[in-house]
Amino acid sequence: MLLDLPSMICFDQTAVIDVDGTEVSYGDLRAAVAQAEGLLASLGVTAGDRVGILGTNRVAFLEVLFGALSLGATVVPMNYRAGKDEAAHLIADSGTKVLVTESRYVSMVESVRPASLEHVLLFDGDYPERRNAAEPVEDIEDVEDDALCTLLYTSGTTSLPKGVMLKNGAITGYIMGTNECADGEDHGRMLLAAPLYHVAGLTSTLIALFSGRVVVMLPQFETAAWLGAVQQHRITHAFLVPTMVARLLDDPALADADLSSLEAVTYGAAPMPPSVIRRAIDVFPRTVSFSQSYGQTETTATVAVLDPDDHRIWEGSPAEQEAKMRRLRSVGKVLDDVEIQICDEDGNPVGPNTPGEVWLRTFRAMDGYWGNQEKTRVTVDGSGWVHTGDLGFLDEDDYLFLSGRHGDMIIRGGENIAPDEVEAVLYEHPDVIEAAVVGVPDETWGERVIAAVVLRPGVGTDAVASYVRDHLASFKRPEEILVFEELPRTSTGKLVRRDLLPLVEERLA
Repeated sequence: MLLDLPSMICFDQTAVIDVDGTEVSYGDLRAAVAQAEGLLASLGVTAGDRVGILGTNRVAFLEVLFGALSLGATVVPMNYRAGKDEAAHLIADSGTKVLVTESRYVSMVESVRPASLEHVLLFDGDYPERRNAAEPVEDIEDVEDDALCTLLYTSGTTSLPKGVMLKNGAITGYIMGTNECADGEDHGRMLLAAPLYHVAGLTSTLIALFSGRVVVMLPQFETAAWLGAVQQHRITHAFLVPTMVARLLDDPALADADLSSLEAVTYGAAPMPPSVIRRAIDVFPRTVSFSQSYGQTETTATVAVLDPDDHRIWEGSPAEQEAKMRRLRSVGKVLDDVEIQICDEDGNPVGPNTPGEVWLRTFRAMDGYWGNQEKTRVTVDGSGWVHTGDLGFLDEDDYLFLSGRHGDMIIRGGENIAPDEVEAVLYEHPDVIEAAVVGVPDETWGERVIAAVVLRPGVGTDAVASYVRDHLASFKRPEEILVFEELPRTSTGKLVRRDLLPLVEERLA
Protein backbone atom coordinates (compact mmCIF):
# COMPACT_ATOMS: atom_id res chain seq x y z
CA MET A 1 0.00 0.00 0.00
CA LEU A 2 1.31 3.46 -0.91
CA LEU A 3 0.92 4.68 2.68
CA ASP A 4 3.07 1.99 4.31
CA LEU A 5 6.59 3.13 3.45
CA PRO A 6 5.96 6.84 4.21
CA SER A 7 4.30 5.88 7.52
CA MET A 8 7.42 3.97 8.57
CA ILE A 9 9.81 6.74 7.55
CA CYS A 10 7.68 9.66 8.82
CA PHE A 11 5.85 7.93 11.70
CA ASP A 12 5.67 10.98 13.96
CA GLN A 13 5.41 13.60 11.22
CA THR A 14 2.08 15.24 10.35
CA ALA A 15 0.43 13.59 7.38
CA VAL A 16 -2.92 15.36 7.22
CA ILE A 17 -4.55 18.39 8.79
CA ASP A 18 -8.26 17.62 8.89
CA VAL A 19 -11.06 20.05 8.05
CA ASP A 20 -11.46 20.93 11.76
CA GLY A 21 -7.74 21.67 12.16
CA THR A 22 -6.83 18.35 13.83
CA GLU A 23 -3.31 17.24 12.91
CA VAL A 24 -2.95 13.52 12.16
CA SER A 25 0.50 11.93 12.03
CA TYR A 26 1.50 9.24 9.54
CA GLY A 27 1.57 6.72 12.38
CA ASP A 28 -1.92 7.65 13.61
CA LEU A 29 -3.29 7.58 10.07
CA ARG A 30 -1.82 4.12 9.50
CA ALA A 31 -3.37 2.88 12.77
CA ALA A 32 -6.78 4.31 11.80
CA VAL A 33 -6.50 2.61 8.41
CA ALA A 34 -5.89 -0.73 10.13
CA GLN A 35 -9.05 -0.27 12.19
CA ALA A 36 -11.05 0.81 9.14
CA GLU A 37 -9.79 -2.32 7.41
CA GLY A 38 -10.94 -4.39 10.37
CA LEU A 39 -14.37 -2.76 10.33
CA LEU A 40 -14.85 -3.37 6.62
CA ALA A 41 -13.66 -6.99 7.01
CA SER A 42 -16.23 -7.52 9.79
CA LEU A 43 -18.93 -6.37 7.35
CA GLY A 44 -17.89 -9.06 4.90
CA VAL A 45 -15.79 -6.97 2.52
CA THR A 46 -13.29 -9.10 0.64
CA ALA A 47 -11.09 -8.75 -2.45
CA GLY A 48 -13.05 -7.52 -5.44
CA ASP A 49 -16.00 -6.09 -3.47
CA ARG A 50 -16.90 -2.46 -4.06
CA VAL A 51 -16.77 0.03 -1.19
CA GLY A 52 -18.44 3.36 -1.94
CA ILE A 53 -17.58 6.72 -0.37
CA LEU A 54 -20.09 9.55 -0.70
CA GLY A 55 -18.93 12.61 1.20
CA THR A 56 -16.79 15.72 1.25
CA ASN A 57 -13.04 15.74 1.92
CA ARG A 58 -11.97 14.57 5.39
CA VAL A 59 -9.32 12.33 6.97
CA ALA A 60 -11.88 9.55 7.51
CA PHE A 61 -12.31 9.42 3.71
CA LEU A 62 -8.65 8.38 3.49
CA GLU A 63 -9.10 5.80 6.26
CA VAL A 64 -11.86 4.06 4.33
CA LEU A 65 -9.99 4.41 1.05
CA PHE A 66 -6.79 2.79 2.31
CA GLY A 67 -8.68 0.32 4.48
CA ALA A 68 -10.67 -0.99 1.51
CA LEU A 69 -7.59 -1.18 -0.72
CA SER A 70 -5.74 -3.12 1.98
CA LEU A 71 -8.42 -5.79 1.70
CA GLY A 72 -8.07 -5.91 -2.08
CA ALA A 73 -11.49 -4.27 -2.48
CA THR A 74 -12.33 -1.68 -5.13
CA VAL A 75 -12.98 1.88 -3.95
CA VAL A 76 -15.83 3.85 -5.54
CA PRO A 77 -15.59 7.57 -4.65
CA MET A 78 -18.92 9.22 -5.53
CA ASN A 79 -19.92 12.75 -6.46
CA TYR A 80 -21.54 14.27 -3.37
CA ARG A 81 -23.30 16.80 -5.59
CA ALA A 82 -25.11 14.05 -7.48
CA GLY A 83 -28.89 14.27 -7.70
CA LYS A 84 -31.17 11.41 -6.77
CA ASP A 85 -31.17 9.75 -10.20
CA GLU A 86 -27.41 10.01 -10.60
CA ALA A 87 -26.78 8.72 -7.06
CA ALA A 88 -29.05 5.76 -7.77
CA HIS A 89 -27.04 5.04 -10.90
CA LEU A 90 -23.68 5.28 -9.12
CA ILE A 91 -24.67 2.94 -6.29
CA ALA A 92 -26.50 0.37 -8.40
CA ASP A 93 -24.20 0.40 -11.42
CA SER A 94 -21.08 -0.12 -9.29
CA GLY A 95 -22.69 -2.86 -7.20
CA THR A 96 -21.47 -1.14 -4.04
CA LYS A 97 -21.60 -3.48 -1.04
CA VAL A 98 -20.72 -1.02 1.72
CA LEU A 99 -21.28 2.73 1.49
CA VAL A 100 -19.76 5.29 3.86
CA THR A 101 -21.54 8.63 3.61
CA GLU A 102 -22.82 11.62 5.63
CA SER A 103 -26.13 12.05 7.43
CA ARG A 104 -27.25 14.74 4.97
CA TYR A 105 -27.31 12.13 2.19
CA VAL A 106 -29.02 9.33 4.11
CA SER A 107 -32.57 9.98 2.97
CA MET A 108 -31.48 10.15 -0.66
CA VAL A 109 -29.43 6.97 -0.37
CA GLU A 110 -32.23 5.08 1.35
CA SER A 111 -34.75 6.20 -1.28
CA VAL A 112 -32.68 4.63 -4.06
CA ARG A 113 -31.00 1.81 -2.12
CA PRO A 114 -30.58 -1.35 -4.23
CA ALA A 115 -30.46 -4.86 -2.79
CA SER A 116 -26.72 -5.06 -3.49
CA LEU A 117 -26.02 -2.32 -0.92
CA GLU A 118 -25.71 -4.29 2.33
CA HIS A 119 -24.36 -1.68 4.77
CA VAL A 120 -24.47 2.10 5.11
CA LEU A 121 -22.15 3.86 7.58
CA LEU A 122 -22.06 7.55 8.47
CA PHE A 123 -18.91 9.63 8.81
CA ASP A 124 -20.79 11.95 11.17
CA GLY A 125 -22.68 9.10 12.84
CA ASP A 126 -21.78 5.52 13.64
CA TYR A 127 -18.55 5.21 11.62
CA PRO A 128 -16.07 6.64 14.20
CA GLU A 129 -17.41 4.51 17.06
CA ARG A 130 -17.54 1.32 14.99
CA ARG A 131 -14.07 1.95 13.59
CA ASN A 132 -12.65 2.44 17.09
CA ALA A 133 -14.31 -0.75 18.30
CA ALA A 134 -13.07 -2.84 15.38
CA GLU A 135 -10.17 -5.26 15.67
CA PRO A 136 -7.28 -3.76 13.71
CA VAL A 137 -6.09 -5.67 10.66
CA GLU A 138 -2.47 -4.98 9.81
CA ASP A 139 -2.19 -7.44 6.94
CA ILE A 140 -2.43 -6.13 3.39
CA GLU A 141 -3.95 -8.28 0.68
CA ASP A 142 -1.41 -9.22 -1.99
CA VAL A 143 -3.07 -7.91 -5.14
CA GLU A 144 -1.86 -8.06 -8.72
CA ASP A 145 -1.12 -4.95 -10.75
CA ASP A 146 -4.01 -5.89 -13.04
CA ALA A 147 -6.51 -6.02 -10.16
CA LEU A 148 -9.15 -3.30 -10.07
CA CYS A 149 -8.15 -0.50 -7.68
CA THR A 150 -10.87 2.09 -8.12
CA LEU A 151 -13.97 2.93 -10.11
CA LEU A 152 -13.96 6.65 -10.83
CA TYR A 153 -17.14 7.84 -12.50
CA THR A 154 -16.92 10.42 -15.26
CA SER A 155 -18.64 13.76 -14.77
CA GLY A 156 -21.49 12.77 -17.08
CA THR A 157 -21.46 15.98 -19.15
CA THR A 158 -23.02 14.19 -22.14
CA SER A 159 -24.73 11.13 -20.59
CA LEU A 160 -25.00 9.17 -17.36
CA PRO A 161 -21.60 8.85 -15.66
CA LYS A 162 -19.48 5.88 -16.75
CA GLY A 163 -17.35 3.94 -14.30
CA VAL A 164 -13.69 4.16 -15.35
CA MET A 165 -11.79 1.07 -14.21
CA LEU A 166 -8.29 1.93 -13.01
CA LYS A 167 -5.90 -0.87 -12.08
CA ASN A 168 -3.55 -1.03 -9.12
CA GLY A 169 -0.55 -0.90 -11.43
CA ALA A 170 -1.83 2.23 -13.14
CA ILE A 171 -2.42 4.10 -9.87
CA THR A 172 0.77 3.03 -8.11
CA GLY A 173 2.87 3.44 -11.26
CA TYR A 174 1.64 7.00 -11.72
CA ILE A 175 2.11 7.99 -8.05
CA MET A 176 5.55 6.44 -7.66
CA GLY A 177 6.68 7.73 -11.06
CA THR A 178 5.69 11.30 -10.25
CA ASN A 179 7.49 11.82 -6.93
CA GLU A 180 10.15 10.15 -4.82
CA CYS A 181 9.13 8.50 -1.58
CA ALA A 182 9.18 10.41 1.69
CA ASP A 183 12.62 10.68 3.28
CA GLY A 184 11.76 12.30 6.61
CA GLU A 185 12.57 15.82 5.40
CA ASP A 186 10.10 18.71 5.20
CA HIS A 187 8.51 18.76 1.74
CA GLY A 188 5.96 21.48 2.37
CA ARG A 189 2.18 21.53 2.63
CA MET A 190 -0.39 20.81 -0.07
CA LEU A 191 -3.85 22.39 0.14
CA LEU A 192 -6.58 20.03 -1.05
CA ALA A 193 -9.65 21.87 -2.35
CA ALA A 194 -10.55 19.56 -5.26
CA PRO A 195 -12.96 16.72 -4.37
CA LEU A 196 -11.49 13.29 -3.66
CA TYR A 197 -13.99 11.66 -6.02
CA HIS A 198 -12.21 13.37 -8.92
CA VAL A 199 -9.04 11.84 -10.33
CA ALA A 200 -7.12 15.10 -9.85
CA GLY A 201 -8.07 15.43 -6.18
CA LEU A 202 -7.40 11.77 -5.49
CA THR A 203 -4.04 11.48 -7.23
CA SER A 204 -2.69 14.80 -5.94
CA THR A 205 -3.47 13.64 -2.40
CA LEU A 206 -1.82 10.25 -2.92
CA ILE A 207 1.25 11.90 -4.43
CA ALA A 208 1.54 14.28 -1.48
CA LEU A 209 1.24 11.50 1.11
CA PHE A 210 3.69 9.23 -0.72
CA SER A 211 6.27 12.03 -0.91
CA GLY A 212 5.90 13.09 2.73
CA ARG A 213 4.12 16.36 2.09
CA VAL A 214 1.46 17.45 4.59
CA VAL A 215 -2.07 17.45 3.15
CA VAL A 216 -4.26 20.28 4.45
CA MET A 217 -7.91 19.49 3.74
CA LEU A 218 -10.78 21.77 2.85
CA PRO A 219 -14.20 20.08 2.72
CA GLN A 220 -14.81 21.92 -0.55
CA PHE A 221 -13.59 25.07 -2.28
CA GLU A 222 -14.52 28.54 -1.07
CA THR A 223 -12.31 31.56 -1.79
CA ALA A 224 -12.26 32.87 1.78
CA ALA A 225 -11.45 29.43 3.22
CA TRP A 226 -8.75 28.83 0.59
CA LEU A 227 -7.03 32.16 1.21
CA GLY A 228 -7.33 31.67 4.96
CA ALA A 229 -5.80 28.19 4.82
CA VAL A 230 -2.88 29.32 2.64
CA GLN A 231 -1.98 31.97 5.19
CA GLN A 232 -2.70 29.98 8.38
CA HIS A 233 -0.90 26.81 7.33
CA ARG A 234 1.80 28.39 5.14
CA ILE A 235 0.75 26.33 2.14
CA THR A 236 3.48 25.63 -0.41
CA HIS A 237 1.60 23.59 -3.05
CA ALA A 238 -1.95 23.73 -4.39
CA PHE A 239 -4.09 22.34 -7.17
CA LEU A 240 -6.90 24.45 -8.60
CA VAL A 241 -9.39 24.07 -11.41
CA PRO A 242 -9.82 27.09 -13.72
CA THR A 243 -13.09 28.25 -12.16
CA MET A 244 -11.37 28.30 -8.76
CA VAL A 245 -8.59 30.47 -10.17
CA ALA A 246 -11.14 32.84 -11.70
CA ARG A 247 -13.08 33.12 -8.43
CA LEU A 248 -9.91 33.87 -6.49
CA LEU A 249 -8.94 36.60 -8.94
CA ASP A 250 -12.38 38.20 -8.56
CA ASP A 251 -12.24 38.16 -4.74
CA PRO A 252 -11.14 41.59 -3.40
CA ALA A 253 -9.55 39.81 -0.42
CA LEU A 254 -6.86 38.41 -2.71
CA ALA A 255 -5.15 41.80 -2.87
CA ASP A 256 -4.41 41.78 0.88
CA ALA A 257 -3.70 38.05 1.25
CA ASP A 258 -0.21 36.87 2.19
CA LEU A 259 0.66 34.28 -0.45
CA SER A 260 4.41 34.40 0.16
CA SER A 261 4.55 30.74 1.23
CA LEU A 262 3.19 29.48 -2.09
CA GLU A 263 5.79 27.79 -4.25
CA ALA A 264 3.75 25.87 -6.83
CA VAL A 265 0.20 26.11 -8.17
CA THR A 266 -0.99 23.46 -10.59
CA TYR A 267 -4.21 23.90 -12.52
CA GLY A 268 -6.20 21.57 -14.74
CA ALA A 269 -9.29 19.31 -14.97
CA ALA A 270 -11.00 21.77 -17.36
CA PRO A 271 -9.92 24.21 -20.09
CA MET A 272 -8.16 27.31 -18.78
CA PRO A 273 -9.07 30.58 -20.58
CA PRO A 274 -5.76 32.24 -21.56
CA SER A 275 -6.89 35.59 -20.16
CA VAL A 276 -7.47 34.04 -16.72
CA ILE A 277 -4.04 32.44 -16.42
CA ARG A 278 -2.40 35.66 -17.65
CA ARG A 279 -4.19 37.55 -14.86
CA ALA A 280 -3.10 34.95 -12.32
CA ILE A 281 0.53 35.27 -13.42
CA ASP A 282 0.27 39.04 -12.98
CA VAL A 283 -1.50 38.96 -9.59
CA PHE A 284 0.17 36.07 -7.76
CA PRO A 285 3.71 36.57 -6.41
CA ARG A 286 6.46 36.01 -8.98
CA THR A 287 7.83 33.32 -6.67
CA VAL A 288 4.85 31.07 -7.50
CA SER A 289 5.58 28.49 -10.17
CA PHE A 290 2.50 27.76 -12.27
CA SER A 291 2.03 24.54 -14.21
CA GLN A 292 -0.88 23.10 -16.13
CA SER A 293 -1.87 19.43 -16.10
CA TYR A 294 -3.88 17.89 -18.91
CA GLY A 295 -5.30 14.41 -18.62
CA GLN A 296 -8.40 12.30 -18.30
CA THR A 297 -9.79 9.87 -15.80
CA GLU A 298 -9.35 7.29 -18.56
CA THR A 299 -5.56 7.88 -18.53
CA THR A 300 -5.13 7.95 -14.73
CA ALA A 301 -4.79 11.72 -14.57
CA THR A 302 -1.99 13.76 -16.12
CA VAL A 303 -0.61 12.96 -19.55
CA ALA A 304 0.74 16.40 -20.56
CA VAL A 305 2.22 19.33 -18.65
CA LEU A 306 2.82 22.98 -19.43
CA ASP A 307 5.70 23.54 -17.05
CA PRO A 308 6.69 26.56 -14.93
CA ASP A 309 9.25 27.86 -17.42
CA ASP A 310 6.48 28.26 -20.02
CA HIS A 311 4.56 30.43 -17.53
CA ARG A 312 7.44 32.85 -16.90
CA ILE A 313 6.31 35.08 -19.71
CA TRP A 314 8.48 37.98 -18.53
CA GLU A 315 11.70 36.06 -19.08
CA GLY A 316 13.72 35.66 -22.29
CA SER A 317 14.10 37.59 -25.51
CA PRO A 318 11.10 39.27 -27.15
CA ALA A 319 10.76 36.25 -29.47
CA GLU A 320 10.87 33.85 -26.52
CA GLN A 321 8.30 35.88 -24.62
CA GLU A 322 6.02 35.87 -27.65
CA ALA A 323 6.38 32.08 -27.93
CA LYS A 324 5.50 31.68 -24.24
CA MET A 325 2.39 33.84 -24.65
CA ARG A 326 1.28 31.63 -27.51
CA ARG A 327 2.00 28.45 -25.54
CA LEU A 328 -0.22 29.60 -22.70
CA ARG A 329 -3.05 28.48 -24.97
CA SER A 330 -1.59 24.97 -25.04
CA VAL A 331 -1.57 22.18 -22.46
CA GLY A 332 2.15 21.57 -22.85
CA LYS A 333 4.04 18.43 -23.82
CA VAL A 334 3.20 14.80 -23.08
CA LEU A 335 5.03 12.99 -20.29
CA ASP A 336 7.71 10.38 -20.87
CA ASP A 337 5.35 7.45 -20.25
CA VAL A 338 2.79 8.66 -22.81
CA GLU A 339 2.62 8.37 -26.60
CA ILE A 340 0.51 10.79 -28.61
CA GLN A 341 -0.76 11.12 -32.14
CA ILE A 342 -3.29 13.40 -33.78
CA CYS A 343 -5.60 11.49 -36.12
CA ASP A 344 -8.05 12.46 -38.84
CA GLU A 345 -11.59 11.08 -39.11
CA ASP A 346 -10.27 7.90 -40.75
CA GLY A 347 -7.80 7.26 -37.94
CA ASN A 348 -4.73 8.30 -39.90
CA PRO A 349 -2.00 10.27 -38.06
CA VAL A 350 -1.56 13.84 -39.30
CA GLY A 351 1.45 16.17 -39.24
CA PRO A 352 2.30 19.24 -37.14
CA ASN A 353 -0.25 22.08 -36.95
CA THR A 354 -2.93 19.88 -38.51
CA PRO A 355 -6.08 19.48 -36.39
CA GLY A 356 -7.60 16.13 -35.52
CA GLU A 357 -8.56 13.93 -32.57
CA VAL A 358 -6.05 13.41 -29.78
CA TRP A 359 -5.07 9.75 -29.31
CA LEU A 360 -2.99 8.70 -26.31
CA ARG A 361 -1.28 5.47 -25.33
CA THR A 362 0.15 4.71 -21.89
CA PHE A 363 0.39 1.82 -19.43
CA ARG A 364 -1.86 3.94 -17.22
CA ALA A 365 -4.83 3.70 -19.60
CA MET A 366 -8.06 2.51 -18.04
CA ASP A 367 -9.06 -1.14 -18.08
CA GLY A 368 -12.35 -0.09 -19.68
CA TYR A 369 -15.75 1.24 -18.63
CA TRP A 370 -17.46 -0.80 -15.94
CA GLY A 371 -20.17 -2.96 -17.51
CA ASN A 372 -19.97 -1.15 -20.85
CA GLN A 373 -17.86 -3.10 -23.30
CA GLU A 374 -19.41 -1.36 -26.32
CA LYS A 375 -18.28 2.09 -25.16
CA THR A 376 -14.92 0.64 -24.12
CA ARG A 377 -14.26 -0.66 -27.64
CA VAL A 378 -15.06 2.76 -29.09
CA THR A 379 -12.71 4.54 -26.67
CA VAL A 380 -9.73 2.14 -26.48
CA ASP A 381 -8.76 0.38 -29.70
CA GLY A 382 -7.01 -2.94 -30.13
CA SER A 383 -3.60 -1.29 -30.17
CA GLY A 384 -4.15 0.40 -26.82
CA TRP A 385 -4.76 3.91 -28.14
CA VAL A 386 -7.23 5.94 -26.08
CA HIS A 387 -9.46 7.97 -28.42
CA THR A 388 -9.90 10.95 -26.12
CA GLY A 389 -12.65 12.78 -27.99
CA ASP A 390 -10.56 15.95 -27.60
CA LEU A 391 -9.74 17.90 -30.75
CA GLY A 392 -6.40 19.58 -31.17
CA PHE A 393 -3.03 19.71 -32.87
CA LEU A 394 0.68 19.44 -32.12
CA ASP A 395 2.86 22.35 -33.15
CA GLU A 396 6.35 21.99 -34.57
CA ASP A 397 7.78 21.91 -31.02
CA ASP A 398 5.37 19.15 -29.88
CA TYR A 399 3.20 21.43 -27.73
CA LEU A 400 -0.38 20.18 -27.64
CA PHE A 401 -3.13 22.71 -28.38
CA LEU A 402 -6.76 21.72 -27.75
CA SER A 403 -9.79 23.12 -29.55
CA GLY A 404 -12.72 21.48 -27.80
CA ARG A 405 -14.56 18.18 -27.77
CA HIS A 406 -15.48 16.18 -30.85
CA GLY A 407 -19.23 16.43 -30.24
CA ASP A 408 -19.13 20.15 -29.39
CA MET A 409 -18.08 21.39 -32.83
CA ILE A 410 -20.58 23.84 -34.37
CA ILE A 411 -21.19 23.53 -38.11
CA ARG A 412 -22.63 26.73 -39.61
CA GLY A 413 -23.16 26.80 -43.35
CA GLY A 414 -20.58 24.06 -43.81
CA GLU A 415 -17.95 25.89 -41.72
CA ASN A 416 -16.59 24.20 -38.59
CA ILE A 417 -16.49 26.48 -35.56
CA ALA A 418 -14.74 25.41 -32.34
CA PRO A 419 -16.62 26.82 -29.32
CA ASP A 420 -13.33 27.11 -27.40
CA GLU A 421 -11.99 29.63 -29.92
CA VAL A 422 -15.03 31.89 -29.60
CA GLU A 423 -15.07 31.50 -25.82
CA ALA A 424 -11.41 32.51 -25.60
CA VAL A 425 -12.22 35.82 -27.31
CA LEU A 426 -15.19 36.43 -25.01
CA TYR A 427 -13.00 35.83 -21.96
CA GLU A 428 -10.60 38.50 -23.18
CA HIS A 429 -13.22 41.15 -22.45
CA PRO A 430 -12.71 42.47 -18.89
CA ASP A 431 -16.45 42.43 -18.07
CA VAL A 432 -16.93 38.74 -18.92
CA ILE A 433 -16.69 36.45 -15.88
CA GLU A 434 -17.85 33.24 -17.60
CA ALA A 435 -18.53 32.39 -21.22
CA ALA A 436 -19.85 29.45 -23.21
CA VAL A 437 -20.84 29.01 -26.83
CA VAL A 438 -23.33 26.51 -28.25
CA GLY A 439 -24.81 25.74 -31.63
CA VAL A 440 -28.58 26.08 -31.91
CA PRO A 441 -30.34 24.23 -34.79
CA ASP A 442 -31.26 26.50 -37.70
CA GLU A 443 -33.10 25.65 -40.94
CA THR A 444 -30.99 27.97 -43.08
CA TRP A 445 -27.49 27.61 -41.66
CA GLY A 446 -27.69 24.22 -39.97
CA GLU A 447 -26.63 25.78 -36.66
CA ARG A 448 -26.48 29.28 -35.25
CA VAL A 449 -23.70 30.42 -32.92
CA ILE A 450 -25.10 31.63 -29.59
CA ALA A 451 -23.07 32.83 -26.60
CA ALA A 452 -24.06 32.55 -22.94
CA VAL A 453 -22.15 34.79 -20.55
CA VAL A 454 -21.95 35.83 -16.92
CA LEU A 455 -21.10 39.54 -16.73
CA ARG A 456 -19.94 41.85 -13.98
CA PRO A 457 -22.82 43.68 -12.23
CA GLY A 458 -24.33 46.57 -14.13
CA VAL A 459 -22.73 45.69 -17.46
CA GLY A 460 -24.60 45.17 -20.74
CA THR A 461 -23.74 43.13 -23.80
CA ASP A 462 -23.18 45.98 -26.29
CA ALA A 463 -19.50 46.45 -25.47
CA VAL A 464 -18.93 42.67 -25.51
CA ALA A 465 -20.62 42.35 -28.90
CA SER A 466 -18.49 45.18 -30.28
CA TYR A 467 -15.33 43.52 -28.99
CA VAL A 468 -16.29 40.22 -30.60
CA ARG A 469 -16.95 41.93 -33.96
CA ASP A 470 -13.42 43.32 -33.88
CA HIS A 471 -11.73 40.03 -33.03
CA LEU A 472 -13.62 37.23 -34.80
CA ALA A 473 -14.37 36.35 -38.40
CA SER A 474 -17.98 37.11 -39.30
CA PHE A 475 -19.09 33.46 -39.51
CA LYS A 476 -17.70 32.75 -36.03
CA ARG A 477 -19.39 35.67 -34.27
CA PRO A 478 -22.26 34.81 -31.91
CA GLU A 479 -25.55 35.98 -33.36
CA GLU A 480 -26.80 36.67 -29.86
CA ILE A 481 -25.17 37.07 -26.46
CA LEU A 482 -27.41 35.94 -23.62
CA VAL A 483 -26.71 36.92 -20.01
CA PHE A 484 -27.08 34.35 -17.22
CA GLU A 485 -26.44 34.51 -13.48
CA GLU A 486 -24.45 31.27 -13.71
CA LEU A 487 -23.62 28.56 -16.22
CA PRO A 488 -24.15 24.85 -15.55
CA ARG A 489 -20.84 23.28 -14.56
CA THR A 490 -19.56 20.18 -12.83
CA SER A 491 -17.81 20.46 -9.46
CA THR A 492 -14.47 20.61 -11.30
CA GLY A 493 -15.53 23.47 -13.53
CA LYS A 494 -16.38 21.61 -16.73
CA LEU A 495 -19.20 23.19 -18.68
CA VAL A 496 -22.23 20.90 -19.04
CA ARG A 497 -23.29 21.81 -22.57
CA ARG A 498 -26.20 19.37 -22.61
CA ASP A 499 -27.70 21.36 -19.71
CA LEU A 500 -26.85 24.75 -21.21
CA LEU A 501 -28.40 24.16 -24.65
CA PRO A 502 -32.03 23.86 -23.44
CA LEU A 503 -31.57 26.98 -21.30
CA VAL A 504 -30.37 28.88 -24.35
CA GLU A 505 -33.19 27.52 -26.53
CA GLU A 506 -35.74 28.52 -23.89
CA ARG A 507 -34.41 32.10 -23.90
CA LEU A 508 -34.56 32.24 -27.68
CA ALA A 509 -38.08 30.83 -27.94
